[in-house]
Amino acid sequence: MSRREFDKMSSRRLRPKSSTFFQLHVCGVPFTLNRELLSTKSAKLCRLLKENPQDDLTHLMKDIPTDPETFELVGRFCHGYEIDLSIENVIRVSCLAHYLEMTEKHCPDNLLRKSLTFIEQNIIPSWSKCINALKSMENTLHQSSSMGLVSACVGSLIEKALDEPRLLGEPIITSANDDDDSDNDVTIYRANVRRKLFASNYEYEDLTTLSLKLYEPIIRAMVQQKVPLHHITASICQYAKKWVFSNITESDDMSVYRRNSQREVIEAVARLLPHETGLLPCTLLCELLHTAVSLDASPECTNGLELRIGKQLDEATVKDLLIPTQGYAKDEKYDTECVKRILKNFYCNYNENDISGLIAVAKLIDDYLVEVASDIDLKLTSFISLTEMSVAISTGTPRTSDGLYKAIDIYLEKHRYLKESEREEACKALDCNKMSPDACQHAALNDRLPLRLVVQVLLVAQLQLRDTIVKEAHCPDNRLMRLEGDDDTERLINGIEEEAKTEIEKMGSKVLELERECCVIRREIRRGCCSNNKEKAGMWTELKRKFGCSTRNQDCNCHLKRKKVHPRFV
Repeated sequence: MSRREFDKMSSRRLRPKSSTFFQLHVCGVPFTLNRELLSTKSAKLCRLLKENPQDDLTHLMKDIPTDPETFELVGRFCHGYEIDLSIENVIRVSCLAHYLEMTEKHCPDNLLRKSLTFIEQNIIPSWSKCINALKSMENTLHQSSSMGLVSACVGSLIEKALDEPRLLGEPIITSANDDDDSDNDVTIYRANVRRKLFASNYEYEDLTTLSLKLYEPIIRAMVQQKVPLHHITASICQYAKKWVFSNITESDDMSVYRRNSQREVIEAVARLLPHETGLLPCTLLCELLHTAVSLDASPECTNGLELRIGKQLDEATVKDLLIPTQGYAKDEKYDTECVKRILKNFYCNYNENDISGLIAVAKLIDDYLVEVASDIDLKLTSFISLTEMSVAISTGTPRTSDGLYKAIDIYLEKHRYLKESEREEACKALDCNKMSPDACQHAALNDRLPLRLVVQVLLVAQLQLRDTIVKEAHCPDNRLMRLEGDDDTERLINGIEEEAKTEIEKMGSKVLELERECCVIRREIRRGCCSNNKEKAGMWTELKRKFGCSTRNQDCNCHLKRKKVHPRFV
């Protein structure tokens, strides 16, 4: 019976005492059905018709779990017509046949057995058909689960994934294998995950086309059944690419529904990703974190991604760590607290036997500090905290303080409004003893640095010069060993001494210039404020004491008498 025939029958005026036909509404669509034929096939309708002889059973079957198209197919079957079962309709037909109790016990060769046989023979053996069947279960998921249809399709997918993991997708990263018999393909990762993450030569239906409520339990089941994690991870990333990255937008008019949907997906991705390292590049993990932050994902989601990034922090780049502040706050551009948590996770999982990772992270943090120092909105307290973090991560490594000095210089350049005391606080973490000669030379002439730090740099340079002179005078290098004759050796030593003397004189000139500037500042302060004068004078007394000028009434040029102990500019 066609739909048109149903419509004709439904428009026919039925007699009140008619026992042949009855009327039923499904989702507002009326159907006029043969009472006897329907009772023959459906035990449920047979029972209801006996208990309720009225023609209209809509009030008793208002919650019938189906749609008009599926009910029409079942009605055709009940009226003796052949129906065409397909991947798209067989799940819904099976659920309706189960609901109507169209079993073999009630009638031989009934619809429920036919539909289940079709599923077993035509859907379960195929990867793609199982996925398409699962898609058709979206509106009847509860019924499909209770009938075992979901578990049957999922079990088939797991079995096929165990036999051929590449059905899930090519792994993003695979370990190099020297075994010639290995058939593992190495996939090159693309830094932009909005592009194609991995290539696949298969044309099978993609598991990532399923909705989240189906995809998540399937992935969990595959993990439990020991499907290779590299392929599972590839599928998870492809799912994020499809449902989040390819649809993400920065527009203000982004629908709340889409944003909530993307948030649910990114949170599920964070739950599903394995915690084992080496399955994903750190850059991709950081991009997932960036997206989670922009979507206001839950703390459990962001914390999970931060933990994974921390385990692979030595692979990260500065761009990876430029994480926007939660909620796009305008006070600071980058979330420095997030970076601190990631660094803490790195330390908690760090292998102390391998210092290479520690050195790599120390350089990364220095470069990160240089990058964020140019942010005009970066608060002084945040910058000081970052400098302390840089010092902490460099402890135990042979790195110099040049990177930290560069960041401080950039920060002071971008924040010229800072007071002298605030500039001293910004420079407090800098260890002048770990600065290279080139950095010391730059710092000695840097007018952005506080005076106290400049003096410290000069003292360090002086000590470096003294150590160099002592080393070259008492430990002749290979040049002396290669010289023949005492006269040549003496000439070389004299040359070294002259060079050292010249450097000392240069250093003395620089210190003299610095002292003169300080004297000018002191006179200006005396004219302005007595309290400030006392503070600067005390600092100046301490400065002269460090340079060896112990007499209170000594002239400002007294340091020229002590040239041999002054530092040099390198």
